[in-house]
Amino acid sequence: MNAAPLFELKQVSHQFGNLPVLKDVSLQIFSGDRVALVGASGAGKSTLIRLLNGTLRPTQGEVWALGRNVNQLKPARLRQVQQQIGTVYQQFHLVDNLQVIHNVNAGHLGRWSLFKALVSLLVPLEVETATQALAQVGIPEKLYAITRDLSGGQQQRVALARVLVQNPLAILADEPIASLDPTLSREVMDLLRSLGQQAGRTLVVSLHDVAFAQSHCDRIIGLQQGSIRFDCPSHEVSETMLEDLYGAPDGAPDGAQG
Repeated sequence: MNAAPLFELKQVSHQFGNLPVLKDVSLQIFSGDRVALVGASGAGKSTLIRLLNGTLRPTQGEVWALGRNVNQLKPARLRQVQQQIGTVYQQFHLVDNLQVIHNVNAGHLGRWSLFKALVSLLVPLEVETATQALAQVGIPEKLYAITRDLSGGQQQRVALARVLVQNPLAILADEPIASLDPTLSREVMDLLRSLGQQAGRTLVVSLHDVAFAQSHCDRIIGLQQGSIRFDCPSHEVSETMLEDLYGAPDGAPDGAQG
């Protein structure tokens, strides 16, 4: 492949205090890839997501995003890179007591001035853009609803609409269906796959459910105790590989960043 990778980790390690979470990880993710990160809790999936979006700096090694060495970026330049990377979290990261439109409009914050952001809290701006984003995720009627009154599945859709408004090159999703029932999980995974396909966006999603990883992603990276055990096309992942991955040896760190 001749194109430069959208993301690249070069011998990256990370630890929290004395606890190693990632160990000598190297990988490349290219534009348009749909990648699933799988592995038991504490395998390092969430840490890897946070390294990719620049909210964590590696203890060792280099993280490159959009052709930039994230380690060396000054804050203003880092924010410019992060504006092209949309992240969806398990906890949604929404402001519960605000109307949905304000949470969706948070996707503009990387481009808006502080004054414009404050004005929009009083008189919502970009209403049509927010409505279109909510329509794409199936809840346009919730535009002026109070966010805390929505179900968990609807709140996750608001988080996806916020990413749509941001219009990033890549979407990173950290356990986006962990708190949802099977039906809603499928709906959210279908949405993530669709949002990636529509604009050729790169998708990186961490999942506990391997079946969704195989059905919705083209490539699966298996993490175990902070190391990559396999990185291959989804259809090549075998039961034996998964048994080896989840049959972690004794002493696996409990409660580490997944």
